[in-house]
Amino acid sequence: MVQDEPNGEVVAAGGTAREKKLNFFQRIALFIRQVIAELRKVVTPTRQELLKFTGVVLAFVVVVMAFVYGLDLLFTWVVEVVFGVPA
Repeated sequence: MVQDEPNGEVVAAGGTAREKKLNFFQRIALFIRQVIAELRKVVTPTRQELLKFTGVVLAFVVVVMAFVYGLDLLFTWVVEVVFGVPA
């Protein structure tokens, strides 16, 4: 593993042969360091962005629900036409 110069990230070495294989606990420690490095990159959205993203998601969910409801009605009608309504 190599320490990246500009921002201190831990990245995999590019060489084909590894000098030393990490043991179980070293791999866990490396994983935790990489997770922390990635979490430092996370940018929290502003309130305006959060409301916009929430609106987009809710609108998409409503559209998909309407599409599934339409398919349900269509398939119900097809089944009734093909098999008939029991008396």
